[in-house]
Amino acid sequence: MKRHFIIALCCMAFFASCASEFNQVYRSADNAYKYEYAKQCFAMGKYQQAVALLSDQVTLQKGRQNAQESLYLLAMAEYYNRDYEAASATFKKYFQSYPKGDYAEQACYHIGQSLYQSVPEPRLDQTPTVGAINAYQNFLDYYPDSKMREEAQQRLFALQDNLVRKEYLSAKLYYNLGGYFGNINANTESNYEACIITAQNALKQYPYTELREEFSVLIMKSKYSLAENSSDEKRVERYRDAEDECYGFMNEFPESEEVKTAEKYIAKCKKFTGSGGN
Repeated sequence: MKRHFIIALCCMAFFASCASEFNQVYRSADNAYKYEYAKQCFAMGKYQQAVALLSDQVTLQKGRQNAQESLYLLAMAEYYNRDYEAASATFKKYFQSYPKGDYAEQACYHIGQSLYQSVPEPRLDQTPTVGAINAYQNFLDYYPDSKMREEAQQRLFALQDNLVRKEYLSAKLYYNLGGYFGNINANTESNYEACIITAQNALKQYPYTELREEFSVLIMKSKYSLAENSSDEKRVERYRDAEDECYGFMNEFPESEEVKTAEKYIAKCKKFTGSGGN
């Protein structure tokens, strides 16, 4: 117990000494020394201290030999300190200031990397995801032969999957709202129609998505439900549309577990359409 207490005291003394040293450097008027100390902090993984020192140094080094390096180091320190919003802005500032600079390629790449770290789950607003996609696409456009190209592409595809899943969740929500027991009223049609439009637009934008079958199922079920809840004047036309959708689904996904659902829908649609076959 006594040994642990002594170790704790030694650690406290060490950290106090480090803090005291940092405070002395921070208050120093020797900017060259402060800059070198900031680089040392970065190398040792003391990113918060590096950020504190480099934030001032970026302004002081502007127009000097270390201008590029100081700005890039600040961005990297912010990135490793997990302040991704600030890092993205600083990387972008570097790339705009030094498009042909020594660290331009890395900065351009890390704009996307920083935004990627802040991407929310698919249920939430995907504005950061769109920003990250655009950043990665810009990187691929500027540096098509970069060694980081493959990773950037993989991240870009993963982000696009996020957007697709967001659209799927939206379409599914519309479908569920349309079929909600307490919601069988004038809003029912608009919910099913919103599901159909959302799913169709997603398939147009992302035709090769892994969720293609799931979107198609929602479209098929929504068209059938829309027909079921239609007024007399629209019912036959909508049952025809639903029947066609069912046949289209079966042709595209003959092994799907939802084929039985499609067959059941077709049988019911025929009672209204009077068709003997497709």
